Amino acid sequence: MKKLTRTAFIYAIVAMISGVLYREGSKFLEVTEPTTWSFTHTHFFVLEMFFFLIVLLIEKNFCIMKDKKFNLFYYIYNAGLLITGSMLWVRGAVDLTTSVPIIYDKMISGISGVGHILLGVGIILFFVILKDKIKEEKNNC
Repeated sequence: MKKLTRTAFIYAIVAMISGVLYREGSKFLEVTEPTTWSFTHTHFFVLEMFFFLIVLLIEKNFCIMKDKKFNLFYYIYNAGLLITGSMLWVRGAVDLTTSVPIIYDKMISGISGVGHILLGVGIILFFVILKDKIKEEKNNC
């Protein structure tokens, strides 16, 4: 449970830093148009901090961390979060430039897509683990 608490806490800090960087960075750079930087704060809070707090509550009831697939879920989901969050920042920086070669634009979209795929795989793994644990609980009742 410490692992989940620590993960949620680290992502809370990342979310707060992202919010400050977005606000202050936009002011400093005199950015008036919206960029994807505005999404980083909420993405980090919801997809990362809140999600791991919910997983922590589920762990308390179902002991899902004992499942052998849990570490696989944990690492795949976190990799997806880091790639997706990083690409939000990169996309925001690209939004500030006037011209970006199309190949770079497509490359950013592709890498971001990989992050989203990893998130999807992680979420599916999480539900598989949860389903198995609920089935075990049902048999024990």
